[in-house]
Amino acid sequence: MANVIKESSKKKTIGADNISPVNYLEKTYPVMTEEFKRLQREDYELFCQKQSDYGPSNIAMGTNLERKEDIKLSTTGLVVRINDKVNRLVNLVVRQNREGISETVMDSFQDLTNYSIMARIVRNGKWGK
Repeated sequence: MANVIKESSKKKTIGADNISPVNYLEKTYPVMTEEFKRLQREDYELFCQKQSDYGPSNIAMGTNLERKEDIKLSTTGLVVRINDKVNRLVNLVVRQNREGISETVMDSFQDLTNYSIMARIVRNGKWGK
């Protein structure tokens, strides 16, 4: 089976069998794809837990996210949080500096995932709805 991705009536397919990339990867790499799905569920559960603690107004920055300026403010706040996590990861992984850091590498990666999805939800106009 060729690994060339082809366009087929709006959906991408792989090889002569015209199977979807999802089906191809799940068949070829079942352990990896199951782990991806497991981690997504774990991230979603953490997201729900944090939202029950803080509520959506924390990300909305006290606004209704109805104006472009409000969405920009919220997105900027999320970018700052993402930047903090990236810098923490640089310290933990690249510099191997653990001084004063109680968060694990995996916690930081998980937060990055969730902040990125949250920014997408804000920009899609669906935050807090």
